[in-house]
Amino acid sequence: MTLRYIIIIGAMAASSTMAHAQAPTAVPANAPSANAITDTKTMTPEQRSAAILAQSGEPVLDPQSAQRTDDALKRYRAIAVKGGWPMIPAEAKYAAGLEGPDVELLRRRLVITGDLFTVESSGPYNDELIAGVKRFQLRNGLLATGLVGPRTLAALNVPAEKRVQQLEASIQRMQAIGFKFGERYVVVNIPAAYAEAIEGDKVVRRYRVIVGKSEKPSPTVTSQINNVNLNPTWTVPSSITKHEISTRMRKDPGYLARMHMQVLDGRGNALDPASVDWSEGKVPDVIVRQDPGEWNALGRLRIDMPNSYAVYMHDTNQRNLFANDLRFDSHGCVRVDNVRDLAAWLLKDTPNWDRAQIDAGIATNQRQDIKLTKSVPVAWIYLTAWMSRDGVVQFRNDVYDQDTQLNEASADIKAFLNPT
Repeated sequence: MTLRYIIIIGAMAASSTMAHAQAPTAVPANAPSANAITDTKTMTPEQRSAAILAQSGEPVLDPQSAQRTDDALKRYRAIAVKGGWPMIPAEAKYAAGLEGPDVELLRRRLVITGDLFTVESSGPYNDELIAGVKRFQLRNGLLATGLVGPRTLAALNVPAEKRVQQLEASIQRMQAIGFKFGERYVVVNIPAAYAEAIEGDKVVRRYRVIVGKSEKPSPTVTSQINNVNLNPTWTVPSSITKHEISTRMRKDPGYLARMHMQVLDGRGNALDPASVDWSEGKVPDVIVRQDPGEWNALGRLRIDMPNSYAVYMHDTNQRNLFANDLRFDSHGCVRVDNVRDLAAWLLKDTPNWDRAQIDAGIATNQRQDIKLTKSVPVAWIYLTAWMSRDGVVQFRNDVYDQDTQLNEASADIKAFLNPT
């Protein structure tokens, strides 16, 4: 039986490597190339998907992920016990050809985590060092330029103890998820903001995604993908109607008409927006619904997955945002770059719905609900650290501060069970 599934590794996945703490200068046999994407803004969605797929064929999550990540935890604990790695000064200067103490310090830092495969302690900022910086950037979800900018500097200076805590938190989540890896499934890892389609135990497609902003976080949830909806309407959540639509209507009474939005009563009857009290502090007892079209906030396609949070995966009318490196901008749902390709993959076993037929259905501008022949399990999870099968240890920012909360809760439980 061929296994097929998707993983969305919710802000930026990539490949590099981390050497064993016992032999930090060893070059792993599977050390990936440091070649990387440096400009996504000029790419088409298809080009972005192809480029990020080329970086690695290894999924972020499979049944052995917790065990592998525990191996990485042991390595990072060993590094932490030995004093971790040196901090890079904010005033350090780096450029191709430069030499000096700053360059030597950077080289030592990268050797400890296996991003640089040499014991050379001096020399200029050369191609080898640039490649090492790119490896580090890739496995930390950063744009791989080979240059040490502010975000790369911040990642380099995350203490080893913090990385240990991230690995510990991620292992706890992997062990607790209880997800059944079936014939086909979808996983969303929120902090990395990528989507992966897995088939035959390998990533066969990868997509950029946009997940929830910190004040509107995407939830962790499990469900079943059962429908693909073409040309969807968007029923605006009541919280958005209360806090955002009302504000806009007070300033601009023509806003709803311009956005192709209708106001409905509880029975679905159309109302004149001018008859609604949009006053501050009022909660309009109405439904706001946006018509299908290019203007629709869900774009041209929605992937349904029933759940108590009312979240789903969908297209968007702001596709330019997929070119951004930081993609935490939704109200909780997951927007998918090149989403028609993902839909075609989901509908692979559903007759008469290949990519061309999906495009034709969208071109009609009519809403169509396509029921999957067999529903696909889906889980949205939150991992800021993991090790894939190729030995690459990946880290992402704790964008919702959930690692900190989990580690504090775990410490409280340990203190309660083991009082001094």
